[in-house]
Amino acid sequence: MDDGEQRLKQEDCSEDSLGSGILTLTSKRIAFDKTRARMMDFSKHMGDTILDIPLENVKEIWKEGLFMKKVCFKVDNEGEEKIYKFGVFNTKSWLKSIEEAKK
Repeated sequence: MDDGEQRLKQEDCSEDSLGSGILTLTSKRIAFDKTRARMMDFSKHMGDTILDIPLENVKEIWKEGLFMKKVCFKVDNEGEEKIYKFGVFNTKSWLKSIEEAKK
């Protein structure tokens, strides 16, 4: 993390196209780190950071789903728009935290 950057929220989750990993919200960005798990010894290992999105690039935030609830956001990265959908435990809390961090 950069100087002055604070970790606001972190959760083990899954993204529709990226798979399972850890979603992290800081005061400056949203990051997603891929994880690998082994059932034999119940271990989990951190992998590569797949997403590292500055908060100013997050254009829209919403939640969706009736049974499988997800927090979603649209990212504008150099003219290319991409939508990410993360299955987190408390979508309402994540939505509020991302909106507050953007302010």
